[in-house]
Amino acid sequence: MNYLAIKHLHITAAVLSILFFVLRAYWSVAGSPKLQARFVRIAPHVIDTVLLVCGIILAVMIGPEQPWILAKLIGVVLYIVIGTIAIKRGKTPGARAVAAVAAVLVFFYIVGIAINHNWLSWFA
Repeated sequence: MNYLAIKHLHITAAVLSILFFVLRAYWSVAGSPKLQARFVRIAPHVIDTVLLVCGIILAVMIGPEQPWILAKLIGVVLYIVIGTIAIKRGKTPGARAVAAVAAVLVFFYIVGIAINHNWLSWFA
């Protein structure tokens, strides 16, 4: 497999994932019925599956023993947990909004790890 092709697909999926997350978080906070549309319920799973599979392939290609990959994985788990609060598990619109902002911050922490290959992310 071509490393650059997988990397570009991974980056594209990451961009689509965060853009779609922000839109769905907005709809969740606003109480929009658009959040219940079939496409809106299915597309994030497809995008995030592509993102995850490409990430695993890239980790195998560069060697999973890199410490920054573990930090990125922990960040992804945190992003998912906070994201579920932002989209559906938050009890109030305010709680969902705070969780959405936190999830976006975690996402950008993960991007910093990916760019800098360091668990310190943007602070490296």
